[in-house]
Amino acid sequence: MKNKPFILWYDKITMKDVPAVGGKNASLGEMIKYLRPKGVNIPYGFATTSEAYHYFIKETGLENLIGETLKNINTKDIKDLARRGKTIRDAFLTKEIPEDLKKEIVVAYRKLGKHLKENNPSVAVRSSATAEDAPTASFAGQMETYLNVRGEEELLKAVLLSMQSLFTDRAIFYREQMKFDHLKIALSSGVQQMVRSDLASAGVMFSIDTETGFPDVILINASWGLGESVVKGRITPDQYYVFETTLEKGFKPIVSKVLGKKESKLVYGSGKEATKEVTTSIADREKFVLTDEEILTLAKWSNLIEKHYGRPMDSEWAKDGVSGKLYMVQARPETVESRKDVGMLEEYELDRSKKPEELVVGLSVGAKIGQGKAHVIKSVKEITSFKEGEVLITRMTDPDWVPAMKLAAAIVTDYGGRTAHAAIVSRELGIPCIVGTGNATSIIKSGEPVTVDCSGGEAGRVYKGLVPFKIKKTDVSRIRKPKTKIMMNVGEPGQAFGLSFIPNDGVGLCREEFIIASDIGIHPMALIDYETLKRRNDPKIKTIVKKIDEKTIAWKDKPKFYVDNLAFGIGKIASAFYPKEVIVRFSDFKTNEYRSLIGGELYEPEEENPMIGWRGASRYYHPGFEKAFILEIKAIKKVREEMGLTNVNVMVPFCRTAEEGKKVMKILEKNNLRGRKFLKNSGPKIYVMCEVPSNVILADEFLEVFDGMSIGSNDLTQLTVGIDRDAGELLRGVADENDASVKASVAKVIERCRALGKYIGICGQAPSDFPDFALFLVKQGIDSISLNPDSVLKTMEKINDFERKRK
Repeated sequence: MKNKPFILWYDKITMKDVPAVGGKNASLGEMIKYLRPKGVNIPYGFATTSEAYHYFIKETGLENLIGETLKNINTKDIKDLARRGKTIRDAFLTKEIPEDLKKEIVVAYRKLGKHLKENNPSVAVRSSATAEDAPTASFAGQMETYLNVRGEEELLKAVLLSMQSLFTDRAIFYREQMKFDHLKIALSSGVQQMVRSDLASAGVMFSIDTETGFPDVILINASWGLGESVVKGRITPDQYYVFETTLEKGFKPIVSKVLGKKESKLVYGSGKEATKEVTTSIADREKFVLTDEEILTLAKWSNLIEKHYGRPMDSEWAKDGVSGKLYMVQARPETVESRKDVGMLEEYELDRSKKPEELVVGLSVGAKIGQGKAHVIKSVKEITSFKEGEVLITRMTDPDWVPAMKLAAAIVTDYGGRTAHAAIVSRELGIPCIVGTGNATSIIKSGEPVTVDCSGGEAGRVYKGLVPFKIKKTDVSRIRKPKTKIMMNVGEPGQAFGLSFIPNDGVGLCREEFIIASDIGIHPMALIDYETLKRRNDPKIKTIVKKIDEKTIAWKDKPKFYVDNLAFGIGKIASAFYPKEVIVRFSDFKTNEYRSLIGGELYEPEEENPMIGWRGASRYYHPGFEKAFILEIKAIKKVREEMGLTNVNVMVPFCRTAEEGKKVMKILEKNNLRGRKFLKNSGPKIYVMCEVPSNVILADEFLEVFDGMSIGSNDLTQLTVGIDRDAGELLRGVADENDASVKASVAKVIERCRALGKYIGICGQAPSDFPDFALFLVKQGIDSISLNPDSVLKTMEKINDFERKRK
């Protein structure tokens, strides 16, 4: 006679019931009880219990067989592991579920049908182990999920297969690694209303940045069809980031949207085939899966879930194509980044001096570097040939690959996003991984030495050969901030979350140029004139239009593509350092750099010396560029007003005269970035770069127009001593930023700003290259020094020593 129930309904389950129904099912019950009243949709259902599982294996004699088969197992012997796992799984399929247990499952299924007002409803059967998803132990996808299960016989079969999946090779391997007793773990089968995401979309969501551990963002991956495509890395999904802090204040802070390839999707099958994979239509590949409103709804739910559980969470969502409703279908603790010691900064640095040959590029997972002999494996059946220390190159992975992944020095896949199986397990194992390369298995050859570099931000690169690299570890928790503000120069949004852990006082220079060159790649005027260009019959123009179409495929409004992507880049950097000040410099491309963008040659003159040509402020009010500058203003407004990132202030570069400054300011006021509509201190601060000698000589005139100055030491040096900063060996050594004339100019402008009560900082290269120059700036009383990230810690320590001695 049983002591405990075989079936528990979700509305009767909480996290206290993990021993009875496992982590996944307990979490579903917990959310139904506490989060459904707050507006989070969760599909209803029931779970078989650990009591039911133990009863089944005892009654059928499987308990003894399992114990004997797994005695003295060696998980490093992949062939033997596979043999033992198969023996147990085959034995499960020879057994029948006892009649009394079978009856209770069927009765519960019929009751669920009445609740859903449907006979033989379609359900998802989710496997939930009683020790699975514990906060300190959670490999991805240890047990199986069965989708689109319909009818009593199919349900009983799915429950049996669910219990059998407790003994997949990867699940056995996992328990051995975690030192769990195989016979003390039980399997609960969750039987849950099937959300018709086959007709819509699904995906996964993390309430923490999975690459850096930055805690204040929500990462959402999305694809068409059933969620298994995303979870198992079968496709490259859309990727969205939302900033939690200002989301809670009522803003709409979507700080990143990246269109995924979404090559295929998983839909309902027919007959014996419950699901099938089909090619995604071109139209669906070319548009975002979720609307902005849906992204924000999911982000709010993620925030509620994280707050309820009190820790970062990894969850799965689905959209019903019939009702149009979004649902959360499971949630579990995030177990990798949330456990990292953020006080210890670990930096990997690749030696690029010999310009290593790049083989493939994809999305980086983690920030490490790994290397070894490549081993290309296209089928899981071949993993027994994989050797420890090799680099695994494959199309994608699923949980069956874990025994080989455990041995890998690094992993590279053709498909998948940052929440794919390969990515999740790589983080768990602490090895570098690059996903979504598209062609790694065809480009990289087995046996060739390769280096997998994930240290450079969002893009991960595989290089030919064993490229030297260094690992630097710093205990940042022991570093004291000096009185002088130490800020950072940040260009690449993909590095911002990771850089935020370096002690800092904000960003003294956020360069738009990197975002424009990398994430946009099109001349803004070509986007503004897109409709006109499209009507032109010139073959050269047609080629430009085709390239624009390819890059802006998800945007019908082409200028909006520019505004959105510039805002995303700025927003990502601003959210990483929020609420500290982030100073965004308006675009400072020179004409030759603008010409290199798609369509650039239609709008840019060829100049003999672009360095002192049409750049900076002189572009913004010019009829040939003013409309493009207004797009930059719109991006800043989107960041501040829509995303709520009011820590963003702006800076005008290369402003030769105060009159130019006034012209720029009029455009800013006309476009509501500055002016009478703002109460005192409610609008952004507007600074000017001090990089032209006239900025120093007539500092007071410039400071009547602007709220302060930031010294651009590179240009100020070249224009003071008359040396092109790109000059070669002939002029090298004549003078640099330490020249007395440059220092005199710097000292003067600091003195004038302080006298007038205006902000004065520096964002040029000098203090990063010359630590003594940084001390000179401190002596002059500068407000802030903005440094390259790799110079922050050593310069901070030097300034600390100086300030201590000066006391």
